[in-house]
Amino acid sequence: MDSQTAAPERTVRDTSTAATLKPNALGVLGILFFVLSAQAPLTGIAGAAPISVAIGNGAGTPAAYVLAGAMILLFSVGFVAMGRHVVDAGAFYTYIGRGLGRTAGAGSAGLALFSYCVIQAAMYGLYGSIVSGLVAQHAGLDLPWWVWALATMALVKVLGAAGIEMGARVLAVFVTAEFSILLVFGLITLFKGGGPEGLGVAHSFSPSAALQGAPGVAVMFAVASMFGFEATAIYGEEARNPSRTVPRATYLSVLVVTGFFALTSWMLISSYGASKASAAAGKALASGDSTGFVFAPIAAEFGGWVNQVLPILLATSLFAGILTFHNSANRYLFSLGRDGLLPQGLCRLNDRHAPSVAGWVQTVIALALVVPFALTGKDPVLTLFSWFSGVAVLAMMLLYLLTSVSVVVFFRRERLDSRMWNTLIAPVLGMLGLAGAIWLILANFTTLIGGSAGTAVGLTLLVPLVLVLGAANERVRRRRAAP
Repeated sequence: MDSQTAAPERTVRDTSTAATLKPNALGVLGILFFVLSAQAPLTGIAGAAPISVAIGNGAGTPAAYVLAGAMILLFSVGFVAMGRHVVDAGAFYTYIGRGLGRTAGAGSAGLALFSYCVIQAAMYGLYGSIVSGLVAQHAGLDLPWWVWALATMALVKVLGAAGIEMGARVLAVFVTAEFSILLVFGLITLFKGGGPEGLGVAHSFSPSAALQGAPGVAVMFAVASMFGFEATAIYGEEARNPSRTVPRATYLSVLVVTGFFALTSWMLISSYGASKASAAAGKALASGDSTGFVFAPIAAEFGGWVNQVLPILLATSLFAGILTFHNSANRYLFSLGRDGLLPQGLCRLNDRHAPSVAGWVQTVIALALVVPFALTGKDPVLTLFSWFSGVAVLAMMLLYLLTSVSVVVFFRRERLDSRMWNTLIAPVLGMLGLAGAIWLILANFTTLIGGSAGTAVGLTLLVPLVLVLGAANERVRRRRAAP
């Protein structure tokens, strides 16, 4: 039997001495909903697409989503290949540790935890602002944004402790609602033949369209919109038949998300006309409400009621993302405690097999990240959301890159899989694409965060600092444990 078909040699834990998450709790669709929630489709479209169209490559924005999706798909090939041999809630840091060593793995563990916690905090900023406005509009109750953020933290903690199946059910409702309205709009516009200038296929997908304007900005925002694919591996311990479920969920999520963002952005541009889309997006940005670029053509298609429903769906989209990243972060804390990189109390489970102590710790971290912005009166969208989402994307892209390197090293050393495409060619191509994406993010980081150059430098330096601190923590704990 050759190495391609041989039974995989998995990382196996002694369940008599190590805490384990609830097995056989999630199928392909359950994991897919967690990934889609992390992407927050409506948030990604309403937040990123107008900027990409206005200051990126204009009508060529859909091509940027296709390019970003192709890069993530290449990354996923090696990611899935390694996932057949390593199943752990730590995902990235476990993979990097197996390939590049414990110190690199520990550094990436800190970086992954940092990424999930700051992206969740960022979402709290935008979520609090939107909910505050909605409640004031419909109920006449004018409360600060942080009141709703803090109340939601408590609700997210309760749902996280209720078990992974409950979280999957809640996310399924929210994600289906936001995904459906955008998808139906896209399909109707497509079947009608587009807007005033037709479908404009060449204007959105030709090489010249993809390269016009500032394509780097468009690719950067497209990559940022696809944050969170690691969720497929994070829930590997809780998946039914993970050797099949995780690969299927990974590939399906990449294809679904790429197709969704490319189709929706293409139909939005078509609804305005390729020659007028950039001006319309710029006008929406100048008005201070970029969502108008997205909401207006949908309302024109379905009726004015959409303008009342879409802001609510935007809030639920963010809530779904917040819950997803809570679950991801507390599983990272759980895994770090189980592996001895953090106090072992973090791997304590409740009676629903959900991380108990880790859930509390993650909630405290969210408080620590959000409260300073509330106390100092900072704008939750222009600072908390913009700054933290930008630095989280940069950190996650670095983790993707380190994982791709680890995949190549792991399979060159272990020889568990003879497929060159899966273990060498695709990971190297993905590695090159990820390196290019990181360069684009760094070159346009001030634009990504919407802040000053000084703020951009400070946030950028946080990424290597967290990586070093994570590695240093592992070295210190190893010395203390030595006889």
